[in-house]
Amino acid sequence: MNKGRVEAFSDGVLAVAITLLVLDLRVDVHSSEPLSAQLRREWPTFVAYAVSFFIIGVIWLNHHSLFRLASRVDRRVLVYNLLLLVFVTAIPFTTATYADYVQKAGPTPA
Repeated sequence: MNKGRVEAFSDGVLAVAITLLVLDLRVDVHSSEPLSAQLRREWPTFVAYAVSFFIIGVIWLNHHSLFRLASRVDRRVLVYNLLLLVFVTAIPFTTATYADYVQKAGPTPA
């Protein structure tokens, strides 16, 4: 298989994963609560978004660096690439789950 096709497919999957992260960012425009208060309340979601965005971004950068060194792509490389992508596509789920957990757990007593 052509190395460029693998990179293009992987770029597409990484782009979708990074885009899905933003779907968890919400504010209620119809709420009487001020925007600043809503943003403070939703801070775990925004922090999880930023961390996950940079994690996927670093994976993308490293993926390109690795494929620049590859001289050919065989079945083993394709399988390893798919394994990487399956874990990357789980990042939006883990991000949303973690942010929800932090928000619902609230501050821990000292």
